[in-house]
Amino acid sequence: MSTQTASAPLAPGMLDERRKHARVWFEGLRDRICTAFEALEDEAPSSLYPGEPGRFELTPWTRGDGGEDLGGGVMGMMRGRLFEKVGVHCSTVHGSFSPEFAKHVRGASEDPRFFATGISLIAHMRNPHVPAVHMNTRFITTSVSWFGGGMDLNPTQDYQRDENFEDTRDFHAAARAACDAHDPTYFPKFKTWCDEYFWLKHRQEPRGTGGIFYDHLDTGDHDADFAFTRDVGEAFLETYPEIAARRMTTPWSDADREEQLIRRGRYAEFNLLYDRGTKFGLETGGNVTSILSSMPPEAKWP
Repeated sequence: MSTQTASAPLAPGMLDERRKHARVWFEGLRDRICTAFEALEDEAPSSLYPGEPGRFELTPWTRGDGGEDLGGGVMGMMRGRLFEKVGVHCSTVHGSFSPEFAKHVRGASEDPRFFATGISLIAHMRNPHVPAVHMNTRFITTSVSWFGGGMDLNPTQDYQRDENFEDTRDFHAAARAACDAHDPTYFPKFKTWCDEYFWLKHRQEPRGTGGIFYDHLDTGDHDADFAFTRDVGEAFLETYPEIAARRMTTPWSDADREEQLIRRGRYAEFNLLYDRGTKFGLETGGNVTSILSSMPPEAKWP
């Protein structure tokens, strides 16, 4: 599945402005998400979550050996009471793809030089009744440019793993609203893409309850494509903290935790076997700790 592609070469100054605006937006979204997650840490009831509320630790990193400027990013990690492990990362990297990897990236076979900036997050929750969640949005340029990303919900309890469950309904409704504000065809197309992308082929089951996923979004109207990508980030920020707040007061049992750890194993399998973001980060010399921070803190394969 692909989206319409119609970008034309830009003057270097215009392209630099687009890259800067995207980076600034992603970093601002990161800051607001971290603030919202820390507020949930503060609000989580001490009867279920003893100890001090967690806070994000922001760690800058640079790509390469520190000689040539190849970009880098900031890894944001929190180990808290409610958030057992959450990473909210921003990166802005540039350079040239290897000849082999360039064959698999749109527009890179003609010219291996690239630029990529984006935000990526994954939250693994201590309470098995609070769904795990993933979101990322990005802007990439090679000889062409495009946006990509999405948001998907990953409940860890069987009773929640249905599209009709309240959390998934609300999550999908927020994604639909973001899509419908731009193009009525986006939500059905990007929802299907998400369902297909996050399918565990080796187990013949979905990773979670889905959301939206899109890539190579280049309609020929950069401003419209960027506005849609921003609305995806806003939709996530609006809906996921509400879902977490709704579920965080629910007590859990050892059996609930066991089920959560098994579902986390499925999450790890997908990221190591199929995830394109993981492969992109590793192939372009990204920060390995940041890339693999999506792995759950504990998981089981019974």
